[in-house]
Amino acid sequence: MLNHGPWLLKGAERVLPLLRRVPFSLQRLALEQTLKRCLAEPLADGEFELLRGRWLCLRIVDLDLTWYLTRHRDGLQIARRARADVTVRGNWREFLLLASREEDPDTLFFRRRLVIEGDTELGLALKNLIDSLDPEVLPPGLWRALQRAGKGLASEPGAQPG
Repeated sequence: MLNHGPWLLKGAERVLPLLRRVPFSLQRLALEQTLKRCLAEPLADGEFELLRGRWLCLRIVDLDLTWYLTRHRDGLQIARRARADVTVRGNWREFLLLASREEDPDTLFFRRRLVIEGDTELGLALKNLIDSLDPEVLPPGLWRALQRAGKGLASEPGAQPG
């Protein structure tokens, strides 16, 4: 079977840095619509209520991207700036390992490859919530692409063991 992981990673290396050039209004629209679609069931079940009236800052350091998220009546709302209650920061590769489940979240945080700042209780609750989500809530094609890219990243020479 052909391994598309390295190919996906090479594409990501070229494309992801361009995201910072995308106007924020388009980033927000794409992110809000994607999250609304992908997390429809957990949102409907109230699993993200812990963010109502509170802000999570996601900072992808190596891409120079920052988004603020809160729970809004229609789903998750993205803002360019807000007063963050908690910040989770790291490089895109660590977020990919987290999303693809190729690396244990506790390992990523313990080794400080992903960092929680601010309200750590909220940050840990969010980490546990995300870790508890069934990957099947994602569209199958997206989940397969995440898995392939994560496996490719985890198998790269010099990759840190989980």
